Amino acid sequence: MRSVVPDYLAEVLRDVEADASGRLAGYIPELAAADPERLGAVFATVDGEVYGAGDVDVEFTIQSISKPFAYALALSDRGFDPVLAKVGVEPSGEAFNEISLENDTGRPRNPMINAGAITTHALAGPGDMTPAERVERVVRGLSAFAGRRLRVDETVCASEMDNAHRNLAIAHMLRSHGILTEDPRAVVDGYIRQCSVLVTARDLAMMAATLANRGVHPRSNEQVVDGAVVRQVLSVMATCGMYDAAGDWATQVGIPAKSGVAGGLIGALPGQLGIATFSPRLDGHGNSVRGVALFERFSSDMGMHVMEVPPAARAVVRSNQIRPGTGGMTRIFRLQGGIRFAGAERIVREVVETAPAEPRVVLDVSLVSSIDDVARRMLLEVARRLTLDGHEVCLVDPETMIPDPDPGDGGRLTVVGDLEQAVNPRPITSGRKNESKGS
Repeated sequence: MRSVVPDYLAEVLRDVEADASGRLAGYIPELAAADPERLGAVFATVDGEVYGAGDVDVEFTIQSISKPFAYALALSDRGFDPVLAKVGVEPSGEAFNEISLENDTGRPRNPMINAGAITTHALAGPGDMTPAERVERVVRGLSAFAGRRLRVDETVCASEMDNAHRNLAIAHMLRSHGILTEDPRAVVDGYIRQCSVLVTARDLAMMAATLANRGVHPRSNEQVVDGAVVRQVLSVMATCGMYDAAGDWATQVGIPAKSGVAGGLIGALPGQLGIATFSPRLDGHGNSVRGVALFERFSSDMGMHVMEVPPAARAVVRSNQIRPGTGGMTRIFRLQGGIRFAGAERIVREVVETAPAEPRVVLDVSLVSSIDDVARRMLLEVARRLTLDGHEVCLVDPETMIPDPDPGDGGRLTVVGDLEQAVNPRPITSGRKNESKGS
């Protein structure tokens, strides 16, 4: 059977194809010569599946879509405090090329506008790097996000550098405030080389999927940046990634995103997928006209808005029942789905309100798809308190959703692979069994 996803993408592309509004980025001669009819869209899931339709393998320059990734590299290489001392995180409400600096410090308002991105480029890699070494660090980092070696388009780079007067002015302003400490022209040259890296829509979707996957590349499994960096980057993308259209984007589309003046547009939906579109005609904000329309459609059709969260907390307790077994009656709490704080609180409340009188209590996580660290610690604390109340506590965990399940001081927890074994314990000759005691 053919997957429905590429067919859906092809259908949506057909729906926006007739829209010829907008114009090419005419202020860069090489971009002004692009084919305005190019159109493509790609979904890349966090487990590495890629679906595409249209011009998904046509190369174009990454431009400002490089900004969140270079920001991630700077945070990884220098640490949060040094980067935040140089670049803020507040939306500017201005166009991408405005000289938007804080009045008192000269600090750029965020890393998604050019002033912030130029500063961020200078913060990639160790402080003692040469300009050429820094460019190589950035290209290597972008390549790690994409999962293949990327290269700079020297023709576009030269064209942009010949017309970089505004970026040079911004860089000199940054130098006058002490935000940049190096030769402004060398930093701008490196930044433009960063923007001139060639990518495809397929590459961009995989880069976005790496952000959606907490910094782990879905296919290579390389940890490109850590989860704390990703959270920072996605937060800034959500509030600043679409420049002076960020508010409309956040309310109508609701996917952390970043655009580029070559016509690319990416979105990263945490825990789900990366999205990329390519269509060169731009609106007045510098965002792809058909790309924006595609994202609006994706969000509407598939409920992709980050604020559209399913009410999982009410459904985490699949059942609460009593079964007879070896040694007497057993209370069984069968759990399901993805469990975070709200879900764990619902489980705690269920146990408290039930007040089990049975000698054995079973927590069955065999239907749980994920559990975060806070929820894991809350469940183990439930096990500890049940032990202290005199219960024998058993965890059914065939997929090791809770590794090293130590319930802490005074707690005792037996781990088994199936519910039958929990209700009717029997001698184990093979398979997984483990007993954790608090010290």
